[in-house]
Amino acid sequence: MTDLTGVSQLLNKVSDDPVLRTALDRAISSYWKKRKQVMERYPYVKELADEVRRIKEWSIDHMDELLDKAIEAVEAKGGKAYIAETAEEARKIVGELVGTGKVVTKAKSMTTEELKLREFLIERGNEVYETDLGEFLVQFLGPKPMHFISPSIHLTREKVAEFLKDFMGVEVDKDDVEGMVALVRKFLRDKYFSADVGISGANAFAADRGAVFLIENESNIRLSISLPPKHIAVVGMEKIVPTMSDAWKVVEVISRYGGYKVTSYINTVMGPARSGEGDIGPEEYHVIFLDNGRREASKDPILKQTLYCLRCGACQYLCPVFGIVGGYWAGLESAYSGGIGVMWEYITGDKETSTQHAFACLLCGRCIEACPMRINQPEVLREIRRRLMERI
Repeated sequence: MTDLTGVSQLLNKVSDDPVLRTALDRAISSYWKKRKQVMERYPYVKELADEVRRIKEWSIDHMDELLDKAIEAVEAKGGKAYIAETAEEARKIVGELVGTGKVVTKAKSMTTEELKLREFLIERGNEVYETDLGEFLVQFLGPKPMHFISPSIHLTREKVAEFLKDFMGVEVDKDDVEGMVALVRKFLRDKYFSADVGISGANAFAADRGAVFLIENESNIRLSISLPPKHIAVVGMEKIVPTMSDAWKVVEVISRYGGYKVTSYINTVMGPARSGEGDIGPEEYHVIFLDNGRREASKDPILKQTLYCLRCGACQYLCPVFGIVGGYWAGLESAYSGGIGVMWEYITGDKETSTQHAFACLLCGRCIEACPMRINQPEVLREIRRRLMERI
């Protein structure tokens, strides 16, 4: 029998944390103000989201076909492609490509969090630095990314100032957010130039051109993947769409539903630097396509809608449970969080733990209204509960 006591104790405990509540209240309020402005400025985005839903439905139904095209396109441009059936296989491939004693810069990526890749590479004797500001804070302050877009959503500026004062050994003004950002950027600057390997995930992947799409606002991804001599991209198979045009539509919907009126950078990578282009760009381009439960889920009539998720995080901001307990919902061992995180964990990780956390959902359906893909989380989480009842 599944024991729900541990889940109940964890969520009750963190719901009483005043620092967490302050951080969540600030972040959620800020998001909805920005989202309202974005939807007023770009009213066509809702229609574009419907089109992206159709693209994702077709792509998930044709995952193996698109995977073959993607591999062919990567290798035609001088890159090297791999298929990792499991998280262990993916870590093994990355471990062999990186080696030991190397400096690694990483872009924020939930897929690499799913693999616990940073911890794995550090255990092998490498220096690894998260270069997204929020992810950098999570690397040192923990306990895990608490939101798809805003991984340090659980930290207040007061907490960050306290950490940076100790970490950097300088005075830090808790109200000077720009000053704190500048301190981290200065620290990371040397790491970009000394890195041996840059690792990224992917927001979308165009099968026809073998192109990784990466959205960012801090320029950290550009530096992480273009300055080191080797770029490794870890791509969940659900990120593959047929064409460049489709991928552009996906990244625009992610940006808008993420609350951005303007995204500073959208990077597209289609191969290693070609000879004659000087010293710009990595000499090696490796793309690892990760299954880890995705193919099996694509054949499940209920679970497959999880794979439509763009990881914009909009559902998390509207969820009444997430608004109280944040990313602790789904458990501290899961890379994912919230109701959608429970679904991702069920597909890619620990089914027992995710089933326990599925019972925390109120089944109110507010997440459906927030989601650009209209994913029916209550339906999926109810199904996960039902499958438990079949076993007992």
